[in-house]
Amino acid sequence: MTAATEAGLATGQGALDPVTLSVLKGRLEQIADEMDATLFRSAFNPIIAEAHDASHGLYHPESGETLVQGKNGLPVFVGAMSFAVKAVIDRVASENRPLVPGDTYIFNDPYDGGTHLSDFKLVRPHFHDGELFCWLASVGHWHDVGGNVPGNYNPVATESFQEGMLIPPVKLIDGGQFRDDIVAILQANSRLPGSLYGDLNGQLNALSLGAERLDALIADYGAGTIRQALTELRTRAAQLMASHIAELPDGTYSAEDWLDNDGIVDRPLKIALDVTIAGDRMKLDFSRTSAACAGPVNIARSTAIASCYVALKHVFREVPANAGVLEPIDFVIPPDSLLSVGAPKPVGGYTETILRVIDAVFVALAQADPAISNGCAYGTINALSLAGHRRNGQRWVMFSFFGGGHGGHPAGDGLAHGNAPISTATIPPLEILEAAYPVRFTQWALRPDSGGPGRHRGGCGAVYEIELLEEEATGFLFGERGRHAPPGVAGGGPAAMNVFTYDQDDGPHHPAMVSKISGIALHRGQKVRLETPGGGGYGPAQERDPDAVAADVRLGYVTAEAARRDYACVVAADGSLDRHATAVLRESAS
Repeated sequence: MTAATEAGLATGQGALDPVTLSVLKGRLEQIADEMDATLFRSAFNPIIAEAHDASHGLYHPESGETLVQGKNGLPVFVGAMSFAVKAVIDRVASENRPLVPGDTYIFNDPYDGGTHLSDFKLVRPHFHDGELFCWLASVGHWHDVGGNVPGNYNPVATESFQEGMLIPPVKLIDGGQFRDDIVAILQANSRLPGSLYGDLNGQLNALSLGAERLDALIADYGAGTIRQALTELRTRAAQLMASHIAELPDGTYSAEDWLDNDGIVDRPLKIALDVTIAGDRMKLDFSRTSAACAGPVNIARSTAIASCYVALKHVFREVPANAGVLEPIDFVIPPDSLLSVGAPKPVGGYTETILRVIDAVFVALAQADPAISNGCAYGTINALSLAGHRRNGQRWVMFSFFGGGHGGHPAGDGLAHGNAPISTATIPPLEILEAAYPVRFTQWALRPDSGGPGRHRGGCGAVYEIELLEEEATGFLFGERGRHAPPGVAGGGPAAMNVFTYDQDDGPHHPAMVSKISGIALHRGQKVRLETPGGGGYGPAQERDPDAVAADVRLGYVTAEAARRDYACVVAADGSLDRHATAVLRESAS
């Protein structure tokens, strides 16, 4: 937001009183929350309806900056969607024709709007008294958008054309006219055109509801007051973030982590971060990160910035969710980095890379102040696709992601079987997946010994075993953390690594690339099995209360062998703690 715009918004008005500002903050967030709920309830595909892989918000009329975002969508979209809205603003400027109420742009270009081709963005201007007040935007992960792999997580893509259709910002609704030809093009490029049509209409309804609610809010308080509130909320977010940074000791703190490979060349890729704290400003420097790679773990610069936003919001949780969060932050991301690619570099597996960026931020900030950070979460969404045809010839595509453990933290143990920290989404329930697709889950359980040892243990990962019920299907996996475990912090240990197994006629197999594989031929009764990582530990393991270790053994989170090895605790077969043996063992280990 320019200084002139900010001054104009507040002309003739003093600061809003705290009660009014708080009420308006809640009302504005409620608009975005209702937009989220509308799409979740109406979407056809379970990745949106059940897993909540979508987001809605209000954006600045000139810059596209995030003003308000819903609390139930994906936080990674807060940063990314501001770039998406700016792409539409630039497109409007190039068209040199006026916007009218109801105009709606649609696109999924990951290089302008961030993330990957599966995420379709709808952006609509909102007018008040003939002037552009803000932009409303919706983004949702569509089930299938073409490309070589059903579900679009192609682990061997070498260019974006192999990942799906790429749509630049185009008008879906133009001067009140709904463009059926655009929808026809979209449907013709999807394996699941009905699902696509349902999700599209759910997003359009969410935008319409948002416009209704915003008009009602403006009617209650006046446009000037709402603009002033948005300005103050952004300013407060920036000030609060700056104050948190100022509390950290000045200096440079470094972290390195690794991706298993890019799916094409079996070589690890480095994510390196140097965080410099100087007064109330922070610099995030990724200059030492690997260069852009052949495979689909590249991301656009906008996506890299959005992932840093998510990491910082995990650490500084009370800072409001708007563009002010990033005002005290400087980014250094070289143009040849795998964190700043352009077309047609493949970006389909963006989730794996942004999770590693988040982990690097956690580890680096833990060096600055261990009391504010946490062990790393499991670090992969394990995007699994099973697809085929039913006996009646109807195509089916099961695409889903899966959970794991979160890191131990200063206040306690990590969450077991949670979703990735890029989102507030949920893992699709097995009942939904079994009802929708010809599969049966023969195991859905916590994975013992998968959480990283620590004073506060990392959460457990999970075991998922899926049996095919149709005659044949093809499987694809896009995962990570098969060779590089989620690290702990402040002396905590790493979690278990990712393991994927799939049946073939000659017995169980593992992918040559460990965490990525394309084109698995499966027959009825054969299974695929995921053993997901846990979260990294927090603090030295031998500082953990021995009674807590014994309780972990009784609950099945930790085996008696791991209790002895990792925690120097002796737990009997009945789950009771042998206090004398434990004292002796800990004394000898110290």
